[in-house]
Amino acid sequence: MKLRYQRLKELALEKGIAKEQLASAIVRPGLDQDDALRAINNWLVGRDHPRCRAQEIAKLAAAVGVPTKEVATFVSHVKHHRGSPRKARLLADLIRGQSVEKALNLLGFHNKRAAVNVRKCLSAAIAEAQTVEADEGRLYVSISTVDEGPTMKRFQPKDRGRAHKILKRFSHITVGVQERTRKAARKAG
Repeated sequence: MKLRYQRLKELALEKGIAKEQLASAIVRPGLDQDDALRAINNWLVGRDHPRCRAQEIAKLAAAVGVPTKEVATFVSHVKHHRGSPRKARLLADLIRGQSVEKALNLLGFHNKRAAVNVRKCLSAAIAEAQTVEADEGRLYVSISTVDEGPTMKRFQPKDRGRAHKILKRFSHITVGVQERTRKAARKAG
């Protein structure tokens, strides 16, 4: 789960909640008031340091008086997918911005090898969204990226004692879903 810092900032301004009030909501052992205030300042400008935990996102949502699903993006990762990033990126680009139902349908019938892991990643993100009772009908794919992973190097023997390099590439798949707001749902529908 990741914090949607823009949405949190909008809600805090709309309801007139100061940064100090948000910081006091997330104080815990190991994170005193000053550290919490520094963390809030970082999160409100988009830096995720210190990493915002799921419990802290829930406390911040309660502090601004909205459900957790309003200020969170539900993210899942598949690390070390055995396939090149270039090929997996085609599928990531295909599902970005689509509704969850349509994205699952596209991936279920796609013949590319990476579709299995992208679908797995999407299903995990949906399951995380369901833990906070997000409306599955309004979920859409907000984040869909594929990054370069490690490369396994192998060699193919050739004539006259030569060897040709074979690079077996890996990739890291990231898929995130979030709930459409009522205004955006009206525009999309």
